[in-house]
Amino acid sequence: MARKANNSFFLEEWLRTVSGSSVSGDLVKQNSAPSARSIIQAWSEIRESLQNQNFDSRYLQALRALVSSESTIHVADPQAKLLISILAFQDVSLPSESYTLVLRLLYVWIRKAFRPSQALVGVAVQAIRGVVDDRRNLQPALVAQSVLVSGAFACVPSLSGDVKVLCLELLCRLLEEEYSLVGSQEELVPVVLAGIGYALSSSLDVHYVRLLDLLFGIWLKDEGPRGTVTYGLMILHLIEWVVSGYMRSNSINKMSLFANEVLETSKEKYAVFAVFMAAAGVVRASTAGFSSGAQSLEISKLRNSAEKRIEFVAQILVSNGNVVTLPTTQREGPLLKCFAIALARCGSVSSSAPLLLCLTSALLTQVFPLGQIYESFCNAFGKEPIGPRLIWVREHLSDVLFKESGAISGAFCNQYSSASEENKYIVENMIWDFCQNLYLQHRQIAMLLCGIEDTLLGDIEKIAESSFLMVVVFALAVTKQWLKPIVSKERKMVTSVKILVSFSCVEYFRHIRLPEYMETIREVISCVQENDAPCVSFVESIPAYDSLTNPKDLFTQRIKYEWSRDDVQTSRILFYLRVIPTCIGRLSASAFRGVVASTMFLYP
Repeated sequence: MARKANNSFFLEEWLRTVSGSSVSGDLVKQNSAPSARSIIQAWSEIRESLQNQNFDSRYLQALRALVSSESTIHVADPQAKLLISILAFQDVSLPSESYTLVLRLLYVWIRKAFRPSQALVGVAVQAIRGVVDDRRNLQPALVAQSVLVSGAFACVPSLSGDVKVLCLELLCRLLEEEYSLVGSQEELVPVVLAGIGYALSSSLDVHYVRLLDLLFGIWLKDEGPRGTVTYGLMILHLIEWVVSGYMRSNSINKMSLFANEVLETSKEKYAVFAVFMAAAGVVRASTAGFSSGAQSLEISKLRNSAEKRIEFVAQILVSNGNVVTLPTTQREGPLLKCFAIALARCGSVSSSAPLLLCLTSALLTQVFPLGQIYESFCNAFGKEPIGPRLIWVREHLSDVLFKESGAISGAFCNQYSSASEENKYIVENMIWDFCQNLYLQHRQIAMLLCGIEDTLLGDIEKIAESSFLMVVVFALAVTKQWLKPIVSKERKMVTSVKILVSFSCVEYFRHIRLPEYMETIREVISCVQENDAPCVSFVESIPAYDSLTNPKDLFTQRIKYEWSRDDVQTSRILFYLRVIPTCIGRLSASAFRGVVASTMFLYP
């Protein structure tokens, strides 16, 4: 059941990959091409150490060699018995690292074995319990590997219920008593999550709610791990993996229990972000499609519960149904980030106003946090070192949230297309305001940093260029909604002018010829050409001549301003000068003379 969910034998490695985690979880450096001779020699060293009860550096090196080859080696039952014998040693002091390495090899054994010995697994669980109870060697990595291997034992279909119960009891006890050790090291979190995932995939219902309490409650404990987007993605895909297994095996009781405990009941002891990401994982799993009949009905009910939970979390972030609550606390920001990437990953979700508004807020404040970046730099310029802010921008560029900005923008446009007219209008204005602010603020940053911090400016512009693509895709979606024959002329004209003005604001960031951009431009210009009013409205939105050459604001008072060096402003005006000829026949002589003529001479 478990192995079909991903292409890796090791669930924790898959979780690291799909979450974009940059933290390596390898106990030792991996060797992708070990020789058969080196593997045989390593087992020989371990066997000899056990016989002589001499666990020196050669023994430890042999364990490391085997673990470094875990992706390619197989551990047979006789070798597993050898490893278990080492764990069971009471009278000899072993290097503390060796316990963790032995557990890792037992994990390799159980994940790759076709039908492991039931008796051997039972002995292994007792041996692991003995090591854990002897707290002298209790290190974070040992706890994490104990949780992992216990969970892996519990989900082996061929094992008896009694053995599985032993495994589940050990796993739950470890996490309840030693969660602080697990939360202390970032690289151990996917290991523990994988162990819980295996345990949830067990054929037994014993300790099921207890496992859910651990999975969703550990994030709220004082010494537990902190919730992040990376961990949120791990939870999303872990639940996708677990629920996909339920669907394939027709575990209707497990699906019903999960829905009741996690999706349909609000629990204060469950972290909101974790429950939300789990709901997204259910939606993602349900899109695969499985059988029909009673199972299909149960899957549909499960998905419906997940979508309701997603909308409920969205409502937490929305005030009065219409106004987006922008992230002002450390809690809201991470939750919005999870919100954005979850909707990008889980596929189509039923449209609702809270979802649309939250996605808009997430895009404008978390995926493209340009307002925060600009404000931070302008306030600190000349007063504080630039280094920390450079690191901040660089980290955002490498973050999985930014890398998936295209998919998030796509999910946003899908929600927009199905929204009510009122909510469409709200969101459109938020995007057009974003464009205006982007223009005003990037002018400042470009003038401040150009020639001084070009590397930093280039990194900021990478974020801005990505936001430009979002604006273009959204504008095209807007034209498909409003530039249709059935829409009133006034609505079409107002929309067209706003799109053109917004495009002028982001023109500086257009470096490639986008089909979506060209299609949108053609549509809106065609609409503007039909009437004098939108043409005049667009032309009158050009910044006045005086404001172009001699702006009166606090920013220009801080630097020696030269309009000819203001590349962001120049790009905007050149956009106007390219568009105006397409509708010049609609302009009066006075309008042309008062607004356009002087600017044309300024930018010949």
